[in-house]
Amino acid sequence: MRMSRMFALGFVFGGVVVGAWGDLSDRLWAHTFTAASSQPASVWRAVNLPGRSAPNPLFSDAIQAGNTLYLAGRLGLDSDTGEVPDEPQQEARNVLDQIQSVLAQAGMAMDDLVNVQVFCSDVAFYDDFNVVYRTYFNTDEPPARAFLGAGTLLRGARFEVAGIAVKRPS
Repeated sequence: MRMSRMFALGFVFGGVVVGAWGDLSDRLWAHTFTAASSQPASVWRAVNLPGRSAPNPLFSDAIQAGNTLYLAGRLGLDSDTGEVPDEPQQEARNVLDQIQSVLAQAGMAMDDLVNVQVFCSDVAFYDDFNVVYRTYFNTDEPPARAFLGAGTLLRGARFEVAGIAVKRPS
């Protein structure tokens, strides 16, 4: 007999209730609802960078639900070697370039980010990250941000960056 673990979660973002539920051993179902209605406001879709050899069975680069994009965590690995660069500022550039590429794939830009989470192996790299980070925004209203000391990151990375973007009206 197969045991399954069911789950449900939900949150409100920008007046929209987003919910997900599913069977952890099988599938995830997600829907977006407007706060005033129980009818789906939009469908969600995976957004992945071109050239990805195969979809990662564990996660997409991002999920777009309506005009909101939820970006998975990215590492700043060197695109040629797949290794962590020697310099922390180069790693920060790499990871922010990747975030920028995922946003562009969804028709968005860095200024559409409303929330950024930076996980860092050592908070001593805070200044190195910020020197690079501030060059990626053209607005006087940068996104809300958390910079968290996270200890050991995958592949020995210093930084992992995730975020949420909302397409600004034209």
